[in-house]
Amino acid sequence: MGQDKIVRLAGPRRKGIWRLLFSRLLIIGILMAVQLSWMLSALVWFQEHLRHFALCQGLFTIGMVLYLFNSRMDPTAKLTWMALIAVFPLPGSLFLAYTHLEIGHRAVKARVEGLIAQTKDAIPQDETVFRALSEDGSGTDDLCRYLNRSGCFPAYGGTEVRYFPSGEAKFDAMVEELEKAERSIYLEYFIIEEGVFWGRILEILSRKAAAGVDVRVLYDGMCEISLLPHDYPKRLETLGIRARAFSPLTPFLTTSYNYRDHRKILVIDGETAFTGGVNLADEYINQKERFGHWKDTAVMLRGPAARTFTLLFLQMWGIGERDPVFLPVEHGPAPIAGASGYVIPYGDCPLDGERVGESVYIDILYRADRYVHIMTPYLILDGELEAALRYAGERGIDVELILPGIPDKKSAYALAKSHYASLIEAGVKIWEYDPGFVHAKVCVSDDRKAVVGTINFDYRSLYHHFECAAYLYEVPCITEIEADFQETLKECRPVTPETIRAEKLSYKLMGHALKLLAPLM
Repeated sequence: MGQDKIVRLAGPRRKGIWRLLFSRLLIIGILMAVQLSWMLSALVWFQEHLRHFALCQGLFTIGMVLYLFNSRMDPTAKLTWMALIAVFPLPGSLFLAYTHLEIGHRAVKARVEGLIAQTKDAIPQDETVFRALSEDGSGTDDLCRYLNRSGCFPAYGGTEVRYFPSGEAKFDAMVEELEKAERSIYLEYFIIEEGVFWGRILEILSRKAAAGVDVRVLYDGMCEISLLPHDYPKRLETLGIRARAFSPLTPFLTTSYNYRDHRKILVIDGETAFTGGVNLADEYINQKERFGHWKDTAVMLRGPAARTFTLLFLQMWGIGERDPVFLPVEHGPAPIAGASGYVIPYGDCPLDGERVGESVYIDILYRADRYVHIMTPYLILDGELEAALRYAGERGIDVELILPGIPDKKSAYALAKSHYASLIEAGVKIWEYDPGFVHAKVCVSDDRKAVVGTINFDYRSLYHHFECAAYLYEVPCITEIEADFQETLKECRPVTPETIRAEKLSYKLMGHALKLLAPLM
């Protein structure tokens, strides 16, 4: 990566107690603590007058249980709420009501739904492409039909796909492609942190903005907790870059904290798009070590399929616009001669009731003929996805999962281990990456299909986050994805019934205890 020029805007960060005392986070924390104190005081008052409210509480609890039985909620989540209400009838019922009344994000939900409805026909499905998928008997046309129904996610031909087996490889390609930008750069990432990676990218963005390129940056508001100052968009504006934080932190209790923008998207001139697991921070390119060696992946699409990622970015950007403009997707790049295979880029929105990311994974598992190989940092499964993994293993499909050997979160690590015995019993093979942390989100099957994107095998990704990915079919680089899986496998240790029995008691207890609360984590 050399000694490339980097740019920093945030300046030195205060350390320890001084950083906390002078942070916006402290103010938010104090105000939220005041609200929690008020809520707890109200509960104490209710307890003191329990006889007067016993009947109301009973009726309310019965109502909430009936609501759960008749809701479209995941069955595992229903069991979690049932248990909470059984142990803590009033607080549990109130908490359920609080989380499902959509407090604090109704406006955002209405806005997102409106933008999706406004753009549902922005990119029509090429009938020639759909006909080709229908005639090959793979069932990919069924998935294409589903994705077009769920959102504006058509299948494309004529798109070149390049796979990156590491964050370092993606970084080099990003720098190369950004230097070519002439009209627009749209960048949307869950995490941005100042350092070598972001500094080098920011230096290019500032030069391109000065040259008249339309540069826009969107990042998740959770970055304001510790990574970026709350006025960072204004600092970027001094460089000519239009920027904003998605759902920034506020001092009010709201269910919108659940719905984070976990996407990683870069679109250049509407013709080249990147996605994958790599955020814009130094650990993703192993410039900083956090949990051993960081294993990640990404893809670059060049050609018509970049249009969908342009649309996904503009939909999220449009949340903060009075009159959003979607002109950049009306006329996409021409198909690239000689590019074979098909690409379906897609997004997942936690506010529309559709579990697109999970449905794509399940479709691959049920249609596999020989193998399904998966890399994921987290394994916190609902009943449907666990059943699909077990069914594939039990019918003789070679199902293999690579998970981290060094965890970033002990709770998530313990929860993943709680699924090991059930999956191995069904014939699924599980491996842990010895050198460190696997952050890749990859699913490859039968040398014909693959998904590379931002979607983990956990509740947060499948239910609570804005996500995105690229579904690849008969694309040449699929063999590279499988080869990368096999190379990574060489550095992994197997999980066996013996290793499960020898696991630390603390992990076993933590996993079983947290499994009850997994849908809320």
